[in-house]
Amino acid sequence: MKIALGTVQFGLDYGIANNQGKVNTNIVKNILMHAQLAGIDTLDTASVYGNSEEQLGEIGVKDWRIITKLSNVPNLCDDISLWVRGQVFKSIQRLKVRSIAGLLLHDTGQLTGPHGQQIWSALKTLKDEGVIEKIGFSIYHPNELEILWGSYRPDIVQAPYNIFDRRLEQSGWLQIMSNSRVEIHIRSVFLQGLLLMDKDSRPIKFNRWSYSFGLLEKWIKENNTTALQACLSLPLNDDRINRIVIGVDNTQQLKNILFVDGINTPIPPLSLCLDEVDLINPSHWNSL
Repeated sequence: MKIALGTVQFGLDYGIANNQGKVNTNIVKNILMHAQLAGIDTLDTASVYGNSEEQLGEIGVKDWRIITKLSNVPNLCDDISLWVRGQVFKSIQRLKVRSIAGLLLHDTGQLTGPHGQQIWSALKTLKDEGVIEKIGFSIYHPNELEILWGSYRPDIVQAPYNIFDRRLEQSGWLQIMSNSRVEIHIRSVFLQGLLLMDKDSRPIKFNRWSYSFGLLEKWIKENNTTALQACLSLPLNDDRINRIVIGVDNTQQLKNILFVDGINTPIPPLSLCLDEVDLINPSHWNSL
């Protein structure tokens, strides 16, 4: 099963299409139960996702493959190795598991900074000890891989990838990583739900891209498909992609995703891609 369950909504009020706020514990339990029954085995979380790790630990996730993320090392840190180890074991304690399948750096700038080698060395030591199975980083742009690849060879890389944003493929890095047997996780496949909204529900600040959204809607109609199917067909049909990290607010959303037959859905063309960082990077949306 390619789908991995993102858990940021379990710890924070997150997502432009989320009208319900943070998901309550009973709904989280139900989501996890249905996901596991469907064959989903991977959870993506982070120490900065509010109380997401604690919530998962209380529910019980020992049978899951957990991918979590390391927050930034403080500027004033006397012993980086000790700090990294402490943070990892705090995550393990919150999650109530014995080990972590994957640990990613949230900010690759940590590796290009003065303590990059020390941070990576600490992660490799934890991997050698069996505390972590795989190490890697979360990126926002393929250019980050250009900078890091020579010095830091990851086991896992998480990157944005969707109908509007196929930079990972166009840059060649999707193929390079696949050839190197890097485990590739993609996120933002729905662009926080923006790609699933119709023009009447889409916030007006995105009207400057009305033409692009119109082209997408036209393609969906011409191919007799849905926005959900169109978004998922792209990564589901690409064998180089190992996991598609998707967050849901309720069980019905999960069921809708699992019902999609992405393999028999046409793949959206590259002509729909946009090189507009204000749209494809959600961290820019607050300034629109």
